[in-house]
This record gives sequence, C-alpha cells and structure tokens, in this order.
Amino acid sequence: MRMLPPPTRPGFFKRSRFAQPGWLRNDEGVAAIEFAIVALPFFLFVFGIIGIGLYFLASTSLEYGVESAGRKVRTGEADKGDMTVGEFKQLVCDAAGTFIKCSDVAVLVQHATAWSGLSPQSCTDSKGAMVSSTGQSGEPLSKYAGGASEVVLVTLCYKWELANSFKFLKLGSGSDGSGPAIIQASSAFKTEPWE
Repeated sequence: MRMLPPPTRPGFFKRSRFAQPGWLRNDEGVAAIEFAIVALPFFLFVFGIIGIGLYFLASTSLEYGVESAGRKVRTGEADKGDMTVGEFKQLVCDAAGTFIKCSDVAVLVQHATAWSGLSPQSCTDSKGAMVSSTGQSGEPLSKYAGGASEVVLVTLCYKWELANSFKFLKLGSGSDGSGPAIIQASSAFKTEPWE
C-alpha cells in the first residue's frame, strides 16, 4: 500500500513564522486575562450570596424571637409575672440570638377584642426614620398586650446596619437603597383564656 503525501494548503493559509506577529502566537497568560474578565461578576455574585444569606439570618432570627416571646403573652405568663415592656423586649432579644443588637430593636405591641380591631403598624414614620418601641421600659406589658381571650399583634422592627456593607444589593430603607435596612417580623395570635 502506497502512502500519499498530505494535501498542501494554498499559500495564504500556510503557517509560517512570518504569518503572525510574535505576540499573537504567544498564548501564555490567557488564563489570567480570562479570569480578569469574569472576576468582577464572580465576586459580585459571591458577595451577593453572602449578603442575602446574612439578611435571611437576621430576618429568621427576628421571626423566632417574636414567636418565642409572643408565646409568653399568649399563655398568660407575661401577665401573671407582671412583665414590663423592657423585660419583654429583652426576652425578644434573648430569643433572637446574639446576631441581633438589642439597641437597634423596637417592639410594637397592640391588642383588641376582635381581629378587625388590629391594624398593622409601620416600622418607619413619615420621615423614614424607625419608630420607637411601644410604651416606656418600666410600664407593665399587660397595658399594651391586653388580657385573656384577646387578639394581640406583636411587631419587631430591626435597624440592620450591616446592609450598608452591601450597597450594590440595595437592601437599605431609602428609595435609592441607602441607609440601614429595616427588617420587620410580626406575630398575631389570640391569647388563651387563662383568667
């Protein structure tokens, strides 16, 4: 069997050492250039995942805190123990965990005889600032949480300062995403007939 020589290419397709300049033939550093192209979107994606994860950690911590502390009101333990507004706020913060700064939490409590008597409260006032907690720290909680067989709405408002670290996610409370994010968690329930 006779072997045929490989086909030849026309002259303008022939590779010669003069066909391309040296910098076009050199492929060293291509990986670094490709990484430089995708680095910014990659790091934005990674930091976005971290920011959203921390946001969900803060919101679930607040939800657990309001549910756990609200149970004391629902069962009548807060009323029978003469719990104050300040003690209730501290109970909420303890249940929410160390990730939540208690100084940045506002607790809003209201009660009514029927569900239609409750109206959800906003965490911000007309100027966009976070509202303060219900009542004074030393007042009895029963003044705001009502008595047995009443409906109660407990709302937590948390000024999440860490949102300023992730400005590109626009987690802030302003229309442009500036300032700290205000996270809200609520629990509505009917108290047990403990009386």
